Amino acid sequence: MARASEALSALQEQGLVALAVTAPDRDFCPPDARALVLIGPAGGSLWWDRIKAAPEWQDGAPDPVDRWSKRVLGGLAGRFGGAALFPSDGPPWPPFFRWAQDSGRIWQSPVGMLVHADQGLWVSFRGALALPFAVSLPRAPNPCETCPGQPCRTACPVSALSPRAYDTARCHAHLDRPEGRDCLTDGCRARRACPAGIGHARLAEQSAYHMSRFHR
Repeated sequence: MARASEALSALQEQGLVALAVTAPDRDFCPPDARALVLIGPAGGSLWWDRIKAAPEWQDGAPDPVDRWSKRVLGGLAGRFGGAALFPSDGPPWPPFFRWAQDSGRIWQSPVGMLVHADQGLWVSFRGALALPFAVSLPRAPNPCETCPGQPCRTACPVSALSPRAYDTARCHAHLDRPEGRDCLTDGCRARRACPAGIGHARLAEQSAYHMSRFHR
């Protein structure tokens, strides 16, 4: 497990978190892969500060966050003899949603978005590493099953979220109105309402950046 511990520490040094581990998907992973590690940003300022100091952020070219992710995770894949996979790869598109649900640490929430055992509705993926050695993380209970009141269900002011579908048109229309301003500057109200993710919430500056990419 020494290599696994080294890999997890290397992620932490970059402000990244091993969110979950699942079995390698042979349609996307190298034949020698023994673990598929789903990776996301740490909450708070740690990851965001690294992004803003990175050359990709400073050079003025498009997609600085994705380019940073590909450089950093690609470098770690080379270091540990594995392969880096990204949601933007494809077609065929890597099924991150299915991988997440197979992991035992991420589930579909009552509002349709994925929910993580620790990060709640703030969970997001920067990529995945298919590694040639075993990696294990503790299994955890679905936080939604014991969440009092499930406040995410009623947090969206225009009811754009449900397990059946995400009404993006309704969401964008709300963001165009003055009353949708706080969603643009602070992030989705449903995500902010999730008690499981309080300790991993994004900075308002980070949320505003991501929302600006989503709502153009």
